[in-house]
Amino acid sequence: MPHTPDHRRGPDRRKLARGGRRNGDLTGFAPLVLLVGTGESVVARSELVLAKLRFAVTTSGTVEDALRVMTGIRPDVIVAESADASRIRLEAPEHLPVVVMSDAMRDDNDLFVDEIRQSLRANLKRV
Repeated sequence: MPHTPDHRRGPDRRKLARGGRRNGDLTGFAPLVLLVGTGESVVARSELVLAKLRFAVTTSGTVEDALRVMTGIRPDVIVAESADASRIRLEAPEHLPVVVMSDAMRDDNDLFVDEIRQSLRANLKRV
């Protein structure tokens, strides 16, 4: 079996958890996640989890507020409850991914972050 040369210039990061940003990224550039909802414990916990992974996070208490500020802040992904998500999908730009916050995502931070990452990746493939 031939030997494949190792071209990495730093440590092997393939097994490390990654967030929205990496150490070498420019300051101020990160995927922006808009959390929509009034469940303060869910929103606060979600915001904390995403901020630790270096995502940019903003919140909106209502769908109306989210739709109003969406054009100004231009989020990369929106996370909302099921009823709110369906309305946002109808009125938001079609390229904007909307993640529905499920009960499983509330209980499992890794699942929550994975859903957001998958939505971001799928959106990059469409553009």
